[in-house]
Amino acid sequence: MAKPKVFVTRLIPEPGLDLLKQDCDVQVWPEELPPSREALLAGLAEAEGLLSLLTDKIDAVLLDAAPSLKVVSNYAVGYDNISVPDATARGILVCNKPGVLSETTADLAWSLLMASARRLAEGYDYVRTGKWKTWGPRTFLGWDVHHATLGIVGLGRIGFEMAKRARGFDMKVLYTNRTRKEEFEAMMGLEWAPLEQVLEESDFITLHTPLNDETRHLLGAAQFKQMKSTAVLINTARGQIVDQVALYEALKSGEIAYAALDVTDPEPIAPDDPLLSLPNCLIVPHIGSASHATRNRMAVMAAENLLAALKGERPENLVNPDVWKNRKSI
Repeated sequence: MAKPKVFVTRLIPEPGLDLLKQDCDVQVWPEELPPSREALLAGLAEAEGLLSLLTDKIDAVLLDAAPSLKVVSNYAVGYDNISVPDATARGILVCNKPGVLSETTADLAWSLLMASARRLAEGYDYVRTGKWKTWGPRTFLGWDVHHATLGIVGLGRIGFEMAKRARGFDMKVLYTNRTRKEEFEAMMGLEWAPLEQVLEESDFITLHTPLNDETRHLLGAAQFKQMKSTAVLINTARGQIVDQVALYEALKSGEIAYAALDVTDPEPIAPDDPLLSLPNCLIVPHIGSASHATRNRMAVMAAENLLAALKGERPENLVNPDVWKNRKSI
């Protein structure tokens, strides 16, 4: 019996690939850059399974070119790169990997927060370029994290992990979320507040909301005006949640003090983007989940989701369960 054909859009860690190769005929895109549209179309012509990345746009046209496709397993928690309604309409299962990277991404967000607060990137450049001549009482003054106020926008798994880390610094934690999490409030001493209050009162603001029509450019010129002039913004969610033109103006004018971004719009950020000219903006290349252990777990989970679907089993992390229900009712 022929093995099902699977197309993997990038070289993922070996534990995931090894799982797939046991039961599938696997084609892996070998290049560092994502496959082109044409390469995606070619790879999906006979594929029953697709293991995709956030860089791969999976839309109706692509799905129509994949008549045998049964499942798309995304190597990410977010899945805004996939048109889930179009997949659902065609009976194609869509899977993600919730929870696997929450703590690791929170570690990175906290690293960005600390690096911003103490201006580490600027200090490193100062030393590396030979500008450090002596100790100075006003050199690279930053902002205390302990006893400060942390504002969390989006209290999902990663936002909750940020709240846990804030406890060790005796921070006051405000959060805003579409629904209140009263059990977390009692457990962690959190305070719910509307977005405007979170922006006005927080010393550090960290974004952990999914990207959708409601959150696109959630923070723009009006919101930066509401923030403290000493405020630090951290974004490890999605670049499009922040209006980057407005962010540049806010940072350049001193309307807010600092920003640290793991995500940008677009990705990668253009080398001539004005944000890169600012000393008070730290940008890293979308490495929130980039630890050996987490990336290996992501690969295994993505492979397990895909294999379950190909075997006729319900994947554990299913984004569109209606497809499964409809299959079972036929």
